[in-house]
Amino acid sequence: MPLTAITPEQFAAKSWKRNTDYAFAARTNVLPVIAAELSHLVPAMPLAFVRADAAFQLVAVAALQRDENFFVAPDGRWIGDYVPATLRAHPFRLLKPQDRDESVLCFDTDSGLLAEAGQGMAFFDEAGAPAPALKDMLGFLAQIESSRTATQAAADALQSAGLIQAWPLNLRQGEQTLTVDGLYRIDEAGLNALPDEGFLSLRKSGALPLAYAQLLSMNQLNKLQQAATLQAKLREQARAASQAPGIADLGFRMSEGGTFKFS
Repeated sequence: MPLTAITPEQFAAKSWKRNTDYAFAARTNVLPVIAAELSHLVPAMPLAFVRADAAFQLVAVAALQRDENFFVAPDGRWIGDYVPATLRAHPFRLLKPQDRDESVLCFDTDSGLLAEAGQGMAFFDEAGAPAPALKDMLGFLAQIESSRTATQAAADALQSAGLIQAWPLNLRQGEQTLTVDGLYRIDEAGLNALPDEGFLSLRKSGALPLAYAQLLSMNQLNKLQQAATLQAKLREQARAASQAPGIADLGFRMSEGGTFKFS
């Protein structure tokens, strides 16, 4: 993903289009999420933790196997009930260079959403200041980053309390049953057994909503199966459509007088 810092010099003569195609995430089976969207995520997708170096990161599970995402249709549509915020921000990202304290707003120039001036929403106004739509996107990304920091602090508190454990899941593939590794969940028994002091510490850290959201979302594993079934139907429909005969194959042609007739 070639990310380019958005500057007047680079983007004043360009515009951008809002993303409606999620094909870029079609091979991503776990998606980073933030605490600010938990109320939308819990009824929509199963949540889990994955290891990120020495820490754990909260993610939404879009498929149990790598290189799959059951919520992205073959034509790029999102077929789930909720689109995670990080996907809705595409093709924008906030990045913090190593030599700077402030984050830089960047654009994925390979997204297909970069256009010439006047063909989309402007990056900058005539005075060289960020245009309103760009300001809105920057504000949205700033909210994501702020919540991401709080979300990670909550996950770290749960890890420190010893409440994140392996989540063994089985995946049926034909005649085989495969064990899915790499996903983690909250130790519900450990959470319930916490002494009052430990429970209060988690509450103060903001970690409890994260813990309960993950536990409740485990009931949404069936959403993966539903999405997988819909994916199979959509792929079959697309395959059938691609194999359907065209007008030229049906044996009729347009006559000079403008009427169809069979050959």
